[in-house]
Parts: sequence; structure tokens; C-alpha cells
Amino acid sequence: MSHTPTKVGRRERYEMTSDIEFSISCNDCVRRGTPDCADCLVSFVLGETPDELVMSSRDAEVVQLFTAQGMMPRLKFQHRTNEES
Repeated sequence: MSHTPTKVGRRERYEMTSDIEFSISCNDCVRRGTPDCADCLVSFVLGETPDELVMSSRDAEVVQLFTAQGMMPRLKFQHRTNEES
């Protein structure tokens, strides 16, 4: 779930919404621990020991704009198959 700010007087109130569009677990990625991992969007956002990235559709749109302009690394996630576990 994400938090959506709602203006209430002079303060913002956060309400829980269920608009999560995507969740990525690094445990499911074949590139975890490789040089690709260090240059992935998830590592860029979460730091050196990424685990799981959850974004709303609005967050994903902003990230897409930044990656398209070369301001953030692109997502290099590749789902691990059962044989690669």
C-alpha cells in the first residue's frame, strides 16, 4: 500500500490506498550480486543492499521520465526461473 497526501488545512494527511502497480523482489532476480545489480534502478533507489522495491503507478511514471532522460539507471530486473533457483 502507498501513502497518498491529502491537503487538510495547512497540514497534509496521509491515507492508505491500494494503487500499487508494481513490486520487485531482488530475491527473484538472476542479476542479484552481479555488476548489473549495482547499476540497476532498484539498487539506485534502495542502496547497496536492495531487497524489494514497491511503487505506485504515479511513482513509476516519474521514474520512467527520469530514466528516459538518463537521470536514473534503468530497471535491469530479470525474473529467476525455477531452474536458476
